[in-house]
Amino acid sequence: MKRLNITLPEDLAQELEAISNKSRFIAEAVKERLERIRREKLDKLLVEGYKATCREDREVDKEWEEITLESWK
Repeated sequence: MKRLNITLPEDLAQELEAISNKSRFIAEAVKERLERIRREKLDKLLVEGYKATCREDREVDKEWEEITLESWK
């Protein structure tokens, strides 16, 4: 564990007064936010990857379609 000294807006600090274990609450909130940021980054990378391979996928699909249709002629 590491002890931190943080500053919060007054309204948030007042809302935290009702929380019995503030450290655990803040740690869970930070963890959830960091996980959301990681997922958003991963989603962005996946979208970029799909876009980058889209043309190649279409070309492969076209080749397979031509090969498959040859047997129907």
